[in-house]
Amino acid sequence: MDEQGMDDLLNGEPESGFQRLLGYALSRWEEGEAKLTMAIDDRHLNRAGVVHGGVLVTLLDTVSGFSATYCPFPGRVRRVVTLSLSTSFLGQARTGTLIATGRLRGGGRKIIGIAAEIRHGDTGALIATSEGMFKYRPGSENREGTEL
Repeated sequence: MDEQGMDDLLNGEPESGFQRLLGYALSRWEEGEAKLTMAIDDRHLNRAGVVHGGVLVTLLDTVSGFSATYCPFPGRVRRVVTLSLSTSFLGQARTGTLIATGRLRGGGRKIIGIAAEIRHGDTGALIATSEGMFKYRPGSENREGTEL
């Protein structure tokens, strides 16, 4: 996705410093689902030459949060905090692109459950999965969210 497409998805909200550091991009964002992509480079690798587990957990946590916080109202946002995140590492990647997808599974008005996965963009191999519980920040439990 180009920079303008990213701006359209984020509705004018600037990317975070952590996002710039890791280099992931939001490629799809809609009600109940989000997708991130990240091209693997040396900064993502551990001493064994594979993507560090901390990078994978970051992608899972981030895409989970996005999947629960889509807000179709310009100039408004929704936010969550992570309460718990259970992660399973199922594969490895050294090169290429990672694609993380998060899906809202359900829950109540303030506490929600989200499932996420990361696949290798070239092979489709499943790299990691997560199940997490998240809590809406005040005002974010409503679809209208809060002012940016």
